[in-house]
Amino acid sequence: MMQIAPREISLEFDSKTIAARQWGEGGGEPVLALHGWLDNCASFDRLAPLLNGINLVAVDMAGHGRSYHRSPHANYNIWEEAEDIIGISEALGWHNFSLLAHSRGAIASVITAGTFPKRVKRLALIDGLVPPAAKDAEAPDNLAKAIAQRVRYSQRRAKIYPTFVAAVEARKNGMFPLSERAARALAERGTLPLEGGYTWSNDPRLMAASTAKLNEAQVRAFLSRLSMPVRLVLAEGGIANMIERLRPVLAGYKNIEAREMPGSHHLHMEEGAEGIAEWFGPFLRGDVA
Repeated sequence: MMQIAPREISLEFDSKTIAARQWGEGGGEPVLALHGWLDNCASFDRLAPLLNGINLVAVDMAGHGRSYHRSPHANYNIWEEAEDIIGISEALGWHNFSLLAHSRGAIASVITAGTFPKRVKRLALIDGLVPPAAKDAEAPDNLAKAIAQRVRYSQRRAKIYPTFVAAVEARKNGMFPLSERAARALAERGTLPLEGGYTWSNDPRLMAASTAKLNEAQVRAFLSRLSMPVRLVLAEGGIANMIERLRPVLAGYKNIEAREMPGSHHLHMEEGAEGIAEWFGPFLRGDVA
């Protein structure tokens, strides 16, 4: 079993600072772990110690946890994560590496691997693959919505919880319900103390819609560029209708092996961690195709 306590590290590139946790030793297979929307690298605290023979670096993505926030004029469009992912790999000295990712992080991983297929060795994805394809005719309305929301969230005052326990309770009962243990792990990493209590460290602009969304042809283009083997865990109690939505997509890509597992959207933080580690561990080490 990998060591339970990770090392806290900081990565610098392009005047950006990414906070991260590292498990394993330098000689292990390099794996970059990417969390989901409004989460942070503590998302992997339960799964990471179960993965042997891996040099695992779990990062706080831009705008999350303890990492940098983008400039006031920037956006958090999903495809922009690819630039940071490659920058992180360069800061680590990794030319070839695998990606272990959850939800929004999984979508960012597919976009990155499709853009730079020679850099990514394997994809191990949890309850996320590609976003729902947008219709071309929706583009003007999507852009208008994104601009309005970015202004609104840029000016939004942070919500303050009177106690840390109150913040944990809010995370526990959020969009995707979590156990006390999982909610506390994310809150410990993702809250800041201030006068009057605690607030989330996430950039409020993460709540704004993307300025543009991928259409069906673009989604297929990224998937078609995945030359590496892919394993995908789908949570039986995860995002509504996602399994049904992805089934016809998966049918066209023989290199993507999917497996449905019991659990909620954050099953890797809950009882599903052991089953995921059993399937992902040999795969990420390169012991199996």
